[in-house]
Amino acid sequence: MILGVGADLADIRRIERTLERFGERFVQRVFTEIEQAKSERRRARAASYAKRWAAKEACAKALGTGLRMGVAWREMGVVNLPSGQPTMRLTGGAAARLAALTPPGREAVIHLTITDDHPWAQAFVVIEARPAAPAR
Repeated sequence: MILGVGADLADIRRIERTLERFGERFVQRVFTEIEQAKSERRRARAASYAKRWAAKEACAKALGTGLRMGVAWREMGVVNLPSGQPTMRLTGGAAARLAALTPPGREAVIHLTITDDHPWAQAFVVIEARPAAPAR
């Protein structure tokens, strides 16, 4: 069962200008520590941040709230599964919104794909509700 779908397209040049203008203040306000560590290691730093920006926007759209109703930037973070596949880790108000969307007896799974081709970064998010695994 699909709970939500979101997409976003970000201009890498805009994120680059924002990084130049606001620097650490912007990074700290928007990105999780994991996202910062990953992006700061990249040669294409602005593209890495732009992909994560797009992922957050897409996730907020999939949650049906946008960045309001208790959902904040740092409560949605791009993380990688052991396979390397990206997904989103939600905390705070974003996690509460996801829990409210998820029907009883189901567990939410967030599917994420991110890409960039200068000057664009793009992300798609699909939130799926699967039958919950039986308790052991």
